[in-house]
Amino acid sequence: MDRFVELGVLPVRHKSARGYRPHLSLMFNPGSPRTFSIDSTLAGGSDAYLVTHAHSDHYGSSVMRSEKSVCSSQTAAALEIIHGKRYCGRVFETGSSIDIYGVTVKTFTTAHTPGAAAFYWENEVGTRILVTGDIKDAGALPQCDVLVTEASYGDPDDPACHFTDDLDGFREAISDDAAFGAYTFGKAQRAVGLLRAGGYCDKVHMDRTSLELTRRLMSDVEPLDGLGDGLCIVPPGELSALPHRSKYVLTARRDYPFRKINISDHMDVNGLVDMVKKCSPEAVLVYHPKGTRARKFASHLNRTGTFALSLEDIPTIMPG
Repeated sequence: MDRFVELGVLPVRHKSARGYRPHLSLMFNPGSPRTFSIDSTLAGGSDAYLVTHAHSDHYGSSVMRSEKSVCSSQTAAALEIIHGKRYCGRVFETGSSIDIYGVTVKTFTTAHTPGAAAFYWENEVGTRILVTGDIKDAGALPQCDVLVTEASYGDPDDPACHFTDDLDGFREAISDDAAFGAYTFGKAQRAVGLLRAGGYCDKVHMDRTSLELTRRLMSDVEPLDGLGDGLCIVPPGELSALPHRSKYVLTARRDYPFRKINISDHMDVNGLVDMVKKCSPEAVLVYHPKGTRARKFASHLNRTGTFALSLEDIPTIMPG
């Protein structure tokens, strides 16, 4: 942890009666102490809860009710649709800056979901801190000194972590009897965007939640409608219930009983490595996902000359 302390940043993880939580907090500015929690449930003592995007493994539903929560306007809209309740925190437009207790925080798109945002700020000793959340495109991200990032596909020894999007395969599968399995938030909207960008102008049928999210978060994508005859986009678990369809799952995963088209909302391990090189940090903390990939990605970065830790390596705050 000495490298982080030298840079004026102390990352800590949290533990409850149920065990370790999958998020962390960053303490900084000893002269005027501040604590920002990252993709967190409500953890005691935090000045702000930064929500990178509205996938459930990146926030606790409790942040919906906190005035200290901070996320993009699109993420807030998605949270309200998903939970059916009002989001009480602060919002920004991705790409803008927001003042959080005297700290100017810049935001950058990561293209992971509509409204997904990275957070960037400097502490009082000039250390540049960047928190990415999940990433599909790192092109907008700035250089930094401390990088907090993901490793969803971060194991360089796992063939499943090496991939490119099969856009040709997706285009070839498009037909009026095609049914695409896509996660309700993020993947479903990307699928609609790819259809429209590729010139498909007919009606796209969607399940109720995917339809509401797509209409709320995207523009120039009509005509859309509820489930019916014609091309459909539904959650992967609902594909089996659709009769007489050519069925595909848009994913980099390999555990669905349908034809797979590799369309991912993440970068593969090569993209993650290139992102770290581009941002050029002195220290990296890998905090996501659960399992071994965060540690394996941190180990790979250390072997290739970038100091890195995973969530398991940092101090723990116990409840109470």
